[in-house]
Amino acid sequence: MSDFEITQANPRDARVRALVERHLAFGRSFTPLEDAHALEVDELLDPSIVLFAARDGEEILAVGALKEIEDGHGELKTMHTAEAARGRGIGRATLDHLLAEARRRGYRRVSLETGTMDAFAPARALYEGAGFTPCPPFGDYRQSPYSVYLTISI
Repeated sequence: MSDFEITQANPRDARVRALVERHLAFGRSFTPLEDAHALEVDELLDPSIVLFAARDGEEILAVGALKEIEDGHGELKTMHTAEAARGRGIGRATLDHLLAEARRRGYRRVSLETGTMDAFAPARALYEGAGFTPCPPFGDYRQSPYSVYLTISI
């Protein structure tokens, strides 16, 4: 495995934008539009969101964002590992970094929404392996056969 670092990222950086756009295309290829909850690049500029990227030199290997949805409660958004970087622990390292950031911010809980389809099985396995458990829809989400909601107390 090559060395990589995880640092705060600007969604308008062309390399970061490219991976976020791949994330959007991937999700939308499996999910009906009304149930696709991924954020557009410019939405990641919201002050309630911090975006991180795993980098190996100039190469962006993964992205992940943390959004404050209410006092003490954060949401994981825009988690995506470049296809060529999968299987190397980079997704888990990015997830661990986001959870550490959530603790640093004083969050007591972190939740997420992801897809129920087979294409999202690796993501669900990653989150469940980190200790996330099923929960009801939170925030503005609603029950959907295409979404699963997970949460972890930290």
